[in-house]
Amino acid sequence: MHADDDTIAAISTPLGEGGIGIVRLSGKEAIAIAERVFTSPNGRTLRESPSHTLTYGFIRNPLSGMILDEVLVTVMRTPSTYTKEDVVEINCHGGYLPMRKTLELLLHEGARLAEPGEFTKRAFLNGRIDLSQAEAVLDIIRAKTDASKRVALQQLSGSLSEKIIDLRDTIVSLCAHIEAYIDFPEEEIEPATLEDILSELRSLQAVLSTLSQSFEEGRFFREGLKVAIVGRPNVGKSSLLNALLNRDRAIVTDIPGTTRDVLEEYLNLKGLPVRIMDTAGIRETHEMAEREGVLRSLRAIDDADLVIALFDGSSPIHEEDKEVLRRIEEKRSIIALNKSDLTPSEDMYGGIRACSGHAMRISARTGEGLDELKERVLGESLGVTQVAIPGRTISGSPPGESIGVMVTNVRHKVAIDRALAALLRASDALNSSMPLEIVAIEMRDALDRMGEIIGAVTTEDILNRIFSEFCIGK
Repeated sequence: MHADDDTIAAISTPLGEGGIGIVRLSGKEAIAIAERVFTSPNGRTLRESPSHTLTYGFIRNPLSGMILDEVLVTVMRTPSTYTKEDVVEINCHGGYLPMRKTLELLLHEGARLAEPGEFTKRAFLNGRIDLSQAEAVLDIIRAKTDASKRVALQQLSGSLSEKIIDLRDTIVSLCAHIEAYIDFPEEEIEPATLEDILSELRSLQAVLSTLSQSFEEGRFFREGLKVAIVGRPNVGKSSLLNALLNRDRAIVTDIPGTTRDVLEEYLNLKGLPVRIMDTAGIRETHEMAEREGVLRSLRAIDDADLVIALFDGSSPIHEEDKEVLRRIEEKRSIIALNKSDLTPSEDMYGGIRACSGHAMRISARTGEGLDELKERVLGESLGVTQVAIPGRTISGSPPGESIGVMVTNVRHKVAIDRALAALLRASDALNSSMPLEIVAIEMRDALDRMGEIIGAVTTEDILNRIFSEFCIGK
């Protein structure tokens, strides 16, 4: 395990060619280490640089004297930094070699290579942000739409943290009240006082329940609505994916079985990030690679929030088409007849109507019906959230504003559900006249579960799991 007082360094911009690449250091020796490899033409040192200013100069190998790159160095002094430690950012030319050579020099001079997410982990450990805000940093990086970013920024600003802290404060007050009666057993809780405590618990339970329910909506903006395009081979699934994305993402040929794996891309539908999955054609096959593709297609149907079942509207209905319809019977789905630019097959249209009762005509080649299809996808996604949150939709106002706080992280959802269960057990214990010690234990359990969200209660395993998802340099 690495010491948290080490000075860490990493490349913080994507590798490849670009205008600028940043190598970042953080720790008590950050300025001293950077200064050992930096020279300025006017003799200015980094120690003399005011905080949050740029200094022009060169990265130089202190052993050979060789200049490696022309740079701008930003010095940021504690505590007004991302990590609340001294931070130095070296702005190199944005090629792989200048950044790598600069990083190697810093490591040689005493810095340690940062682990994934270690800069953000230090921001948490040093108290600049709490754990839910740290996770929101990753959500901002991964945001696929403006709406997704807005939800993540709301989390980063501390909206969920503030709500959790307020709820924990209320539980602490209730615990103190209960434990006062435990300390003085001769005092009995009066009926009016008992009802007040139960009323407070019911209010807490209602808030936690609302937060838990918001996860179904929130996860769409964090992870994207999963939509699988399925059908037998050569009905135009890959063509439809390309048409929806307005670019050639999938290979399209007349040869059945061209798509062997599930392809995923994101589509922005009025702020909702939609994960469109193009799948292998569903049919009986003895070819090993294609058979594995079919199995992955079936798994994609199971995992999808919504299925677009695609059929060739210009050909008679096949047994393989009927098998597709059987596979999606229990799924929320949209039935689309492709190739509307060709002569329609009444056999296909009648067969689909007989099996499912509804279908829409589209053409992936000409674009006919695609706008309507997108509207249907958006409309069906609203239905998905309304199943979990009656009366709620994700349209009409910016996401998250309708309830103020939205849960987007499954770790938070699990912790909230456990806290809610503990408070329900506390209410049952009070109503059943069970010993107050049991009530206090359940309330403290709820307090701990909610503390897990913001990091007031945590373990090294939880931290390692969270920050391992980050890239190195963040």
